[in-house]
Amino acid sequence: MTDRIKLHDKVFKRFIPNERLIEAIDKVADKINADYHGTGKVPVLLCVLNGSIPFTAELMKRLDFDVDLMSIKLTSYQGISSTGEVKMDMGLTGDVTGKEIIVIEDIVDTGRTIETLVDILQARKAAKVKVCTMLLKPEMYKKDLALDYVAMEIPDDFIVGFGLDYDGLGRNYKDIYVLDNESQN
Repeated sequence: MTDRIKLHDKVFKRFIPNERLIEAIDKVADKINADYHGTGKVPVLLCVLNGSIPFTAELMKRLDFDVDLMSIKLTSYQGISSTGEVKMDMGLTGDVTGKEIIVIEDIVDTGRTIETLVDILQARKAAKVKVCTMLLKPEMYKKDLALDYVAMEIPDDFIVGFGLDYDGLGRNYKDIYVLDNESQN
């Protein structure tokens, strides 16, 4: 385990160890299983690329019912801050018409991305849309849109690791790291 990492010009310190992430994923998977096991429904897990890949992979292994898997790529960050604009970098990898969707997101902060995505899915005639996020910044989230499954709440800090990046780097770390303001130049 690495206590500190340097990505580009920033230093990050370990914030959430992988064991805590896995415990949170286990708990959120239990909630989803309780909602879907034995219903005969086959929802689509919609992985929001690229950050949600590790979370989606871990979550899928814990679900005890059949699922379909699709992806979409939306971006709203540049560097360590949000651009305030949500851009679709890659469209949906399948047809969602009449299907129940569980959006799998790595992190929800302002909610702009998730709100835009739900609008896209509703416009494409998805039957039902639920939202599952690995991380939520509750003090940042002011939208009326319900988040159905939240694995973990965190403060409003810039983080990397377990799928989350800083200008393309840091997604591969199994732990989550927070910007270490004391180590910055």
